[in-house]
Amino acid sequence: MLIRITTLPGDGIGPEVTEQAVRVLRAMAEAFGHELQIEEKNAGGAALVASNDPLPQETIDGCLSAGAVLLGAVGGPAFDKYPPKLRPEAGLLRLRKELGVFANLRPAVCIPGLENLSPLRAEIVRGTDVMIVRELLGGLYFGERSTLGADGSRRAVDTMAYSEPEIERIARIAFKLAAGRRKKLTSVDKANVLDCSRLWRDVVNRTAREFPDVKLAHMYVDSAAMALVSHPAEFDVILTENMFGDILSDQAGAVVGSLGMLPSASIGGKVGLYEPIHGSAPDIAGKGIANPLGAILSAAMLLRHSFQLEEEAAAVESAVRESLAKGARTRDIAGAGSALGTKEMGELVYKAVAKTSG
Repeated sequence: MLIRITTLPGDGIGPEVTEQAVRVLRAMAEAFGHELQIEEKNAGGAALVASNDPLPQETIDGCLSAGAVLLGAVGGPAFDKYPPKLRPEAGLLRLRKELGVFANLRPAVCIPGLENLSPLRAEIVRGTDVMIVRELLGGLYFGERSTLGADGSRRAVDTMAYSEPEIERIARIAFKLAAGRRKKLTSVDKANVLDCSRLWRDVVNRTAREFPDVKLAHMYVDSAAMALVSHPAEFDVILTENMFGDILSDQAGAVVGSLGMLPSASIGGKVGLYEPIHGSAPDIAGKGIANPLGAILSAAMLLRHSFQLEEEAAAVESAVRESLAKGARTRDIAGAGSALGTKEMGELVYKAVAKTSG
């Protein structure tokens, strides 16, 4: 099978972790007999410096011509001096819109044996395996905004807006995922305050009729945030809108121990976009100590969701677990123990995948 991928290494530690994810993908392709074609493009701060645009047209074209896009990370304090529309984060929002990806999948899993990574007690976090499904192209991040009042004074307004079709399409993806997991879906909103949330709840309830085997529950976002730290293992799939999902998915990452280990998939459009959920971490960029596992696991999600290569995705995930089971740790998860560098951790996963017989 031909697997065509465009990589966007981006900023900070992005190039370092993307390099290791690509190495693992090459090992997978060789082990399973696939042809892998990878094209690298500029995005984020790196593109801004090179062409005064965080998302050049050349990059957009390269992404749209691929079967999937693997992103490292974008942004950093060095780019705060630029106007908001030119900042790396604005380029990322544009990329999501260009690709049409409206569903962001963020799994947060407590890997057996790594309960000690969580700030919570082991008995609370043990067994946590939650998939957060975040709507990605609507809400406050894409709504109308202004920063000036009628009299010229400073008054900022950000608008949250959702239509029924936007809610229905993300809800349907979440229900399908829940149907293939533990058949529990929690829809998170603020329906006691927001009209958007009341519409959200109505549409989710209507969509639920198509999935009678999935148990649906509704929670307000503040209650959901508390529940994520008091009994996270009780969640299966969490469905929510853009801003709530942004916040809750980072919280879930902290619950299971390290953002450096968590992947994400943005799907539903022309081409899927895959990236670790950590940031560019400019304070450790170039030091060779970043955790590449989030990027590697994002590559596994890429294989599963964009190319329907379940066995290959499982092989990559198994290789990560095997490496961790042997005691391999990067600095962010090593605690008082010895830590491996980015390349060393990537090499362990690479070797584990390479010995797989496809």
